[in-house]
Amino acid sequence: MRGGGGPELATIPLGTGMDFVRTYEIPHRFEDAVRTAVEGRSRTIDVGRVTYRTWAGDEAERYVANVGSVGMSAAVAQRANGMSKALGGKATFFYALVRVFLAWQNTVVDVTLDGERRSGRMHDVIVANGQYHGGAMWLAPEARPDDGLFDVLLIGDINKLDFATTAPKLYKGKHLSHPKVDLVRARIVEVDATETLPIELDGEQVGTTPARFEIVPGALRVRVPA
Repeated sequence: MRGGGGPELATIPLGTGMDFVRTYEIPHRFEDAVRTAVEGRSRTIDVGRVTYRTWAGDEAERYVANVGSVGMSAAVAQRANGMSKALGGKATFFYALVRVFLAWQNTVVDVTLDGERRSGRMHDVIVANGQYHGGAMWLAPEARPDDGLFDVLLIGDINKLDFATTAPKLYKGKHLSHPKVDLVRARIVEVDATETLPIELDGEQVGTTPARFEIVPGALRVRVPA
């Protein structure tokens, strides 16, 4: 995948979370989304190239436009995708988040960010190009999808009290001040763990660690509101 010219991507929001479009303020209503596709302007954005291990044990490659994650968030995506969506995307993801959190065990994770290695017991590693994830959670409020960098959230060894006091803040982008949440920016992110962890890309659980994320600058042109 290369940056530069090529066709423009127009998005009609569908799916459970509809998080990709929130960063660009693309409307959810069908008629308004079509109007954006016809009358909007073009915005060039980055994507991520990801290599990971499939469930069968083979190495695979895939691209991510919005957010990828390693750890509990991947398990949440899998559970949410298997649930009824009668209550809407936001309620579905939050219910899945609570259920998975209660059973999740944090583990030692190794993260390398542009060559700098960090290791410790972690809950989640969020690799964000866009700002929203998990049904309107504003996980990466400072992310810029055209700056050539991922916003990487290292969520440490959080416990039930941390979760209870911080979960409501996820929708307002106020969680970054928590002492167990670290925000780092990097072009290349490598994640591995003492135990095999699931990974999720744009809402789909696709495989496991080890995983490598590399930014591809200016790879897509997206139609956004004028």
